[in-house]
Amino acid sequence: MQKIFRYLIALVWILNGLFCKVLNMVPRHQEIVGEILGETYARELTFLIGISEIIMAIWIISGIKPKVNAILQILIVATMNILEFVLVPDLLLWGKANSSFALLFIIFVYFNEFVLNNKNTISKNQVC
Repeated sequence: MQKIFRYLIALVWILNGLFCKVLNMVPRHQEIVGEILGETYARELTFLIGISEIIMAIWIISGIKPKVNAILQILIVATMNILEFVLVPDLLLWGKANSSFALLFIIFVYFNEFVLNNKNTISKNQVC
């Protein structure tokens, strides 16, 4: 089950990175970047953020240092959503309610890595 959840989490990063930002299929993301970081390089920065999200997805799938990865995901999503909540709530898909979805994603990432993964570790240790 944890592996399926890991792929679902990676899919969120790929969808947001590739389709929403790199391919610019959701221009609202570039508007948010432009409002927060300035319009001059909004497209370039949005593209780089999208590439970073794709790299995050690859890292998730790789399974390398999963706890570090989960902590970084939680910090990134929390920081991004706090900034958006304060600076550009009018550009968010669900306004300030977006933070609720971000919190659910954070809980899902935490649960997958720190709850499910610990159960799998305990089960393996009990067998040995």
